[in-house]
Amino acid sequence: MQRLDRVRREFAEQIRTISALRSTTLVDALATVPREDFLGPGPWQILRLADAERGYEQTPDDDPQHLYDNVLVALDAGRNLNNGEPAFLLRCLDDLDLSPRDRLLHVGCGVGYYTAVAATAVADGTVVGIEVDARLADRARKNLARWPNVTVLEGDGSELPSELPFDAIFVNAGATEPLPAWLDQLRIGGRLLVPLTVDLPEPWVGLGAGHMLLVTRHANHDSARFTSPVGIFHCTGARTTDGNHLLAEAYRRGGHDRVRSLRRDEHPTSPQCWLQAARFCLSCAAVDG
Repeated sequence: MQRLDRVRREFAEQIRTISALRSTTLVDALATVPREDFLGPGPWQILRLADAERGYEQTPDDDPQHLYDNVLVALDAGRNLNNGEPAFLLRCLDDLDLSPRDRLLHVGCGVGYYTAVAATAVADGTVVGIEVDARLADRARKNLARWPNVTVLEGDGSELPSELPFDAIFVNAGATEPLPAWLDQLRIGGRLLVPLTVDLPEPWVGLGAGHMLLVTRHANHDSARFTSPVGIFHCTGARTTDGNHLLAEAYRRGGHDRVRSLRRDEHPTSPQCWLQAARFCLSCAAVDG
């Protein structure tokens, strides 16, 4: 085994342990995809969330081994724009219960590293990556040219590129609601994972904090639950001022851990409604079947 192959395998096993990953397929994909191919030449600026107050540190040289740790890697340090934390991103992909033939939508695919990991895991399926930043979308398109099951598009992800349904949708940017376009494009049994976030104050304009919401579509209802905290850039096209206010009020009241379903029918507000908005309601009522 070549040195970097061994380093990648050890890295994948490290992330498996940190994130309690269930999917062996995802772990194997993480051990296979070369992160350095997506990040440009080193040395790199890296950030450890546990020591975020210290800011970025530069790797001592351009040895790719430095990238195989649970670190963020700067894409544009001036904008705090990074290739995200492996433990968090792999936990998100794991929560989507990906299968080899799945059709996946990745909104906010950045330079494509985690898109490649997902595409390797769904080797007999397809992946559509969408990125609103034109330069990042171009980099992702070039980086992912070796994955024939991936298509990269430029856009904000609020309007989907085709009428074909998806088995899984991963939104890697903060929204104030799960957009109808995403929910409508899920197959029965399909999963949507989206960060529901509220605006952070200056100097963190453009960033939000909240929790990841996992929605699963069933024949007659949508189940929903929050999975983990998140801090993330905003999702263009998926935020409104009213939505931010309603979500902030709901988080202030607490109880997000009691959410069990997502409703889109008209109904009177009840104590079971954790967040009731114009186009959806997150309810604490579990719905059978």
